[in-house]
Amino acid sequence: MKPAAFEYARPADLAEACALLGELGDAAMPVAGGQSLVPMMSLRLTGFETLLDISRLDALKVVRDEETHVFIGAAVTHAMIEDGKVPDPAFGLMARVASKIAYRAVRNMGTIGGSVGLADPASDWPCCLLALGAEVVLAGAEGERVLGAGGFFLGPYETARDPAEIITGFRIPKLSAGARWGTFKVARKSGAFSDSLAIAVLTAEGEARVALTGTLDHAQLLPGASAALAAGDLAAVREAARAEVAQADPDADAYRLRCHVATVTRAAEEALTMEPRR
Repeated sequence: MKPAAFEYARPADLAEACALLGELGDAAMPVAGGQSLVPMMSLRLTGFETLLDISRLDALKVVRDEETHVFIGAAVTHAMIEDGKVPDPAFGLMARVASKIAYRAVRNMGTIGGSVGLADPASDWPCCLLALGAEVVLAGAEGERVLGAGGFFLGPYETARDPAEIITGFRIPKLSAGARWGTFKVARKSGAFSDSLAIAVLTAEGEARVALTGTLDHAQLLPGASAALAAGDLAAVREAARAEVAQADPDADAYRLRCHVATVTRAAEEALTMEPRR
């Protein structure tokens, strides 16, 4: 199939892009790599009157290694993160996550901002950003706005982004020396979206965050499993995950429930047994 007819616009800079979005509202959608959005439009699962090509905006390709954070621009590709061409604030976690996204051809074009903006429930970056306690930076006609990842993802393909805003990048806290992490993903075949993806982060200060996505309606933190991970109790992680998954995915059948509990447990186990990163 082919997408319905649409207009194409390529703004010269971020200010023009924000102005166009403010004028067109819900009828327009920014697109960079287009690796998820364009196939969905071709299948007529979604559609927009205008696509705004923001792939060439330099403001979205900025990367800054700051004292406590790394800022990664929204137009940075999965492949750039996988290949270590941008700083990894999590001692290799982001490179690992990037390497498991789809196929290399997709990773060469797809962007972290596009993945987060689309907010597919089974995509990888929302789960990763939640586990790392990242912030989403947005730009609009009224200026810049910063939201914690926990308040950004609202539901399937639904975020707190205003239609007149563009995601410009992400502020990701640097893990301190001694941090550990683990991740585990289940997909029907290599390169497919996840049925279940869990990411566990254990800081050197003893704080823990466990995030889960897949068949949930959006990526979510599991506070019970996170507390159990901080205590170093893998059995308690499993029990907490069982209760929290049942609440987060109430329509889950027995397989889905076991799958989610298993990915959370495996991710937590890797975090607990990993040599501290430095």
